Amino acid sequence: MKIAILSRNKNLYSTRRLVEAAQKRGHEVKVIDHLKCYMNITSKHPTMHYKGDALEGFDAVIPRIGASVTFYGTAVLRQFEMMGVYPLNESVAISRSRDKLRSVQLLSRKGIGMPVTGFARNPDDIDDLIKEVGGAPLVIKLLEGTQGIGVVLAETKKAAESVLQAFMGLSVNIMIQEFIKEANGADIRCLVIDGKVVASMKRQGAEGEFRSNLHRGGSAELVKITPQERATAIAASKVMGLNVCGVDMLRSARGPLVMEVNSSPGLEGIEKASGKDIAELMIEVIEKKVHQNIHNPNKTKTKGKG
Repeated sequence: MKIAILSRNKNLYSTRRLVEAAQKRGHEVKVIDHLKCYMNITSKHPTMHYKGDALEGFDAVIPRIGASVTFYGTAVLRQFEMMGVYPLNESVAISRSRDKLRSVQLLSRKGIGMPVTGFARNPDDIDDLIKEVGGAPLVIKLLEGTQGIGVVLAETKKAAESVLQAFMGLSVNIMIQEFIKEANGADIRCLVIDGKVVASMKRQGAEGEFRSNLHRGGSAELVKITPQERATAIAASKVMGLNVCGVDMLRSARGPLVMEVNSSPGLEGIEKASGKDIAELMIEVIEKKVHQNIHNPNKTKTKGKG
């Protein structure tokens, strides 16, 4: 097969591993910076161009689209879809998962456990909003944030009011969530591929840090998950319509609570913690899905609504 990987940096660990895994299995691979793509959108013959050349003959595309360029990245991915190229994760599903508010609304609709979440725009509603999530301490999140950036722990009601007023004054979109104290600054990342949890790790925040992101200095180790955690991770991936994703959960007194469903999960932490070749598992899924798609072209349409 001929596989395209949409990535802005071919030297990133995840991109390198995907290239290695695809070549190991005999496939031709091209890493493409999606921000340097341009497209001709027409009903008869949609085309894609990169550095002056037409991008043609691809069987599959692996999107590794950064959160800051989701709009253009998913537009490029949609163009590949229009050209009949199989996407490992579809553009609609990526857009759905990247919208923090929309994703929690969709998860909520399906009854998946989450921290109590509040959303408001008017500063006059701050007091009621804080009460709705159980009061301080609470977590305040920028909807456009990623890798733990734009996430604030407000330990008192006064601090929460000040931060919320400041964010609202800047006209940025925020949501607030209850603080799960019993998680102790740790979360569980489950890597889901084709409806199965293939690896899990526990991420622990650095000392004095409530965010467990590895980019924030957190550590990772292999963890055994419960049947309920496994079922929650699989259900969350199905709600988002993602073939490959990282589902981040907190262990709470009332069971697993989903924090986020990541459509471009990093491979370094999970591969090192689990010892598994996650990149090869992703390529294997592409091989299976492309074969299915040849015999049933409608099979790649994103399931679900929203």
